[in-house]
Amino acid sequence: MPTVDVKDMAGQTVGDLALRDDFFGITPNEPVMHQAVVTHLANRRQGTHDTRTRGEVAGGARKPYRQKGTGRARQGTIRAPQYRHGGVVFGPHPRDYHKVLPRKMRRLAIASAFSARVAADDVIVVDEIRVEQISTKRMAQFLGSLGVAGKVLLILGEPDVAVWKSSRNIPDLKVTVAPNVSTYDLLWAHKIVMARAAAARFPAWEGQPE
Repeated sequence: MPTVDVKDMAGQTVGDLALRDDFFGITPNEPVMHQAVVTHLANRRQGTHDTRTRGEVAGGARKPYRQKGTGRARQGTIRAPQYRHGGVVFGPHPRDYHKVLPRKMRRLAIASAFSARVAADDVIVVDEIRVEQISTKRMAQFLGSLGVAGKVLLILGEPDVAVWKSSRNIPDLKVTVAPNVSTYDLLWAHKIVMARAAAARFPAWEGQPE
């Protein structure tokens, strides 16, 4: 059973926490994690890209010159693809990139990502994450006391507006709530800072759509 130190907001160790083997101590399944990341990135795409075909661009209704006798290749319109301002051949058009990952695969991907990060000692558990008032400086001091830098994922047990507003101006800091964390978030971050209350919610977690 993996065990991690529990720290306070000042970065001092105040105890330890035993994590569930069946969620934080499994053998990571890399193919499932890969599918979860692909699904997450695909579902972020809007799919609104569009190009005009030769039938949609303006102009070009008249034949540019006669068919024979000019010594040039025959042309029917100056909006053909080989012309400047012509239509686009096989260009992108609006489409839906949405993918669905089965619930068991989502749960396995999350557990695999957590297990990999715990094994790499990249997960820091904090007894309680809260700020008395909105303060970016206070949140930056908190992260500094933990010794974390780079991309940081902050996982709360419950939504906290003060923590979120204190964090939004800090580069590469992402704040989320336990049920909403994704495999992509866990693999994106260099360090994962998690509230004790959030850690307690995951073993019973059923997985959210990517």
